[in-house]
Amino acid sequence: MEEVEQAAREHAAAEAGAEPAGGRADTPPEPVLSQDRPAARPVGLGVVGWVRWFWRTLTSMRTALILLFLFALASIPGSIWPQRGVSDAKVSQYFGDSPRLAEWLDRFWLFDVFKAPWFAAIYLLLFLSLIGCVLPRTAAHLRELRKRPPAPPRNLARLPRYASFEGDLTVEEATARLRRTRFRVTTGPGWVSAEKGYLRETGNLLFHIALLGLLVAVGAGALYGYRGNVLVVEGEGFANTVAAYDRYMPGQQVSAESLEPFSLTVEDFQASYIAKGERRGQPLDFEARLKVAEAPGAAERDYVLKVNDPLNVNGTQTYLIDHGYAPTFKITDGKGQVAFDGPVPCLVVQPATFTSECVIKVPDAQPEQLGLLVGFLPTTVPMNGEWVSIFPGAANPTAQVYGAFAGDLGLRNGRPQSVYELDPASLKKMRPLVMKADPLAVGKRLDLPGGAGSIEFTGVKEWIALQITHDPGRVPAFVSSALAVVGLVLSLTVRRRRVWVRAGNADGPAGRGPAPRGSSAAGRERGRGHVEVGGLTRTEGGDFSDEFAEIVSALKSGVKDAR
Repeated sequence: MEEVEQAAREHAAAEAGAEPAGGRADTPPEPVLSQDRPAARPVGLGVVGWVRWFWRTLTSMRTALILLFLFALASIPGSIWPQRGVSDAKVSQYFGDSPRLAEWLDRFWLFDVFKAPWFAAIYLLLFLSLIGCVLPRTAAHLRELRKRPPAPPRNLARLPRYASFEGDLTVEEATARLRRTRFRVTTGPGWVSAEKGYLRETGNLLFHIALLGLLVAVGAGALYGYRGNVLVVEGEGFANTVAAYDRYMPGQQVSAESLEPFSLTVEDFQASYIAKGERRGQPLDFEARLKVAEAPGAAERDYVLKVNDPLNVNGTQTYLIDHGYAPTFKITDGKGQVAFDGPVPCLVVQPATFTSECVIKVPDAQPEQLGLLVGFLPTTVPMNGEWVSIFPGAANPTAQVYGAFAGDLGLRNGRPQSVYELDPASLKKMRPLVMKADPLAVGKRLDLPGGAGSIEFTGVKEWIALQITHDPGRVPAFVSSALAVVGLVLSLTVRRRRVWVRAGNADGPAGRGPAPRGSSAAGRERGRGHVEVGGLTRTEGGDFSDEFAEIVSALKSGVKDAR
């Protein structure tokens, strides 16, 4: 019968074009494709399969860590380049210094990093990834907490940590001594199983849940918070209304009525600098003395505003973010009328010495409008035929007119203009009057040629830039950050470990026949029981040997307490 079956197999192999069994038995027969039926194609994943694959990939721990790294990496440009809403003047200066580079940076939202579409994409993907990671692991961890430690393996001697000794240790005594060391314990006939270190996974989950809380807090702040910037000169005030802001950025759920109705007046601003030594000119301290009214008609209170020490009015924070000089000028037009009299905020062009540039537009001057470009030098000295500032403090302030022009300023042509520059198109049509005059000390005047008027440098004030923010997610974000640190510490320091104890007479049921290694004949002759202890860690890293030795020492007879 076997010969017939062998012949049939060889005949079938010959028809398929394969060698008989007596030939190359290790070569499988090649499949023959029918001419009448096409070859079968591999089955694709399909839409549902691809969706499942995408979700599993997105919710894997590796993807979450990659997205977390990208989230941190994407925040770096916000510290490298100035951001709109925080340093608008520096953004404008960047466009003036490097217009082509600034244009390309702006195309990639690098001046609005935290509003960029690519930043929002990373944010949302990280949010979904963390949810997909945390929820299943939390459910699994809760099930693990409800489970009892497993029964001991048959041979404890094969575990990474093992010890044995003779003694009259009972299961009840072993249970009590292990519980003193905060082990979760379960018992069986002649054995004890103990486990601890669940806080490791608890800390890991706490860390990821805290990250979720942090993302939710940031999102809530973006929806229900607002932020605005305003420049205020000494002696002037600010009321927290939408119209008073130089730049106002509300959340989607914020209305004008949501703003806290407080007001403030800048009484004085003081900046301190190092006067001598190698660090000469470096700032020491900045403080602005304010009068604050927390509601209309409320009594004013004094407040000293400093960097990183904001004014808090019912959850609305006011930060000091920048400062500069605002020299005061009195400009008389060609008809002898005072056309302008007040402070002019100047932009800092040399932070080391606070050399600044000011633009004065006088649309009310007669018979022609006036435009002036003025340089402000806080501490003026002559150097190589030029006038320069050598110190940021106003020790010898002067104002130098770089250019004075007469003509139409272009304020009525409908195009918006910056208060910090003369419109280039209009400037080409204006008539130059003065180009780089000598510096003016306080109280000095420069007469413009052709009877166009005069400019008098009357004094020096300072301006401060304030950022007013209301962020309801600020406190939740702080709590989430603190919990993330706690969770990270737990996940890095706590180790999961298990200990099993088998106690009983060496020849009894617990001993399972012949006495294991380490039992002495004297112990067996006295009828004392043999105790085996095995242990292992369920996480890599760390040394369990010292703790295991302490556990064994606590379990030995005569030990009444354990650490």
